[in-house]
Amino acid sequence: MSTSTSTVFDRLTGGSQLRSLLIDAATAARSGSVTHAWLFTGAPGSGRTVAARALAAGLVCTSEVVPGCGECQACRTALAGNHPDVELIQPQELTTGVKFARDVVEKAHTLPTSAPWRVVIFEDADRMTESASNVLLKSVEEPPSRTVFMLCAPSTHPRDILPTIVSRCRHVYVPVPSNDDVAALLVAEGGVSEHDAALAAAASVGHIGRARHLAHNIVAQQRRAQVLGLAELIYHGDLAFQEVGVLFTKIEAEVDQRLEPIEASEKEKLQTAMGGGMKGKRVASLRSSLNAAEKELEATHKKRRTRQKRDALDLALVDFAGIYRDALITATGAGIGLTHPDMEGLSREIASRHPAEAIVTCIDAIMKTRELFGQNVRPVVALDSMVGRIRLALGVR
Repeated sequence: MSTSTSTVFDRLTGGSQLRSLLIDAATAARSGSVTHAWLFTGAPGSGRTVAARALAAGLVCTSEVVPGCGECQACRTALAGNHPDVELIQPQELTTGVKFARDVVEKAHTLPTSAPWRVVIFEDADRMTESASNVLLKSVEEPPSRTVFMLCAPSTHPRDILPTIVSRCRHVYVPVPSNDDVAALLVAEGGVSEHDAALAAAASVGHIGRARHLAHNIVAQQRRAQVLGLAELIYHGDLAFQEVGVLFTKIEAEVDQRLEPIEASEKEKLQTAMGGGMKGKRVASLRSSLNAAEKELEATHKKRRTRQKRDALDLALVDFAGIYRDALITATGAGIGLTHPDMEGLSREIASRHPAEAIVTCIDAIMKTRELFGQNVRPVVALDSMVGRIRLALGVR
């Protein structure tokens, strides 16, 4: 079997050093030698979770030739998220509290069923509260003998992850892939032309997941066009204010529509698990417990919706800022690649009409709005304020 094209590690975009490190770790694990706690860091979209899942596949791989062969049932299910001994934990709320951390610890203490290792991958570990981090710390310090923790976070900075946790993990930095690497990955996966792959890679600024979504999802493409078109509407009276209102409403509706069937399924499972529909003397006590559980689930759903709406708005503003970044690059003659090459005409027009200082002020206004989303400011109010500041910076009346 060739190891040059089919292994789970050859599919990573983090460079040969990253691949070699993970291959060595998976190989050593076959003799029982493995680090029991890992910390994968890198910018969002760099592929830190992808790297963790590749190592997980290497640890559970059943090939006798090479760990992480990419072809055995264990590798395929590990990468697809279906392997019984690879637990992928994806927080859905703005912050992760103590209860969630205890659930993670409980999963980590489950013995592997078929593989030599139980692997727990914890995405967005930076969203843990300090109390939650302390709950997880003890298990990271003294993990079960057959469990491997893999935490994913933006950096090792104390604001992202507890220093005591960092000190007990093997750190793996996953660099942001180049646009060429991302485009090549999309083409290799199939279903997208080289031109569309290059555009998606540039527009996503090295974020592999966003690039993949943009390349294949027509709604995402339409949303991007709507967001970028806002830069033109800035010059047309109240149209920009109206458009951000429409944008906000659409994003909220899309998130609600996407989550409704998921939430309905979760509620149905809860009711079944707690004996919903039963009759008899215990109905009253069961109903009380079910009502309490349903209220807790509703609170979880509300937090999840809040996070996903904020994340969607934040990504829209990242796209929007890209237009002014491109205008600044054009105005200063920086000579580096554009974020939105298909909108070069618009960015050149902005650059020709305004000095660099005004364009920088526009970017600052967008970045400030992104910060306001996390400060309990109503998004629509923050968006209106952003439009006003941009119009003022550009001298639009």
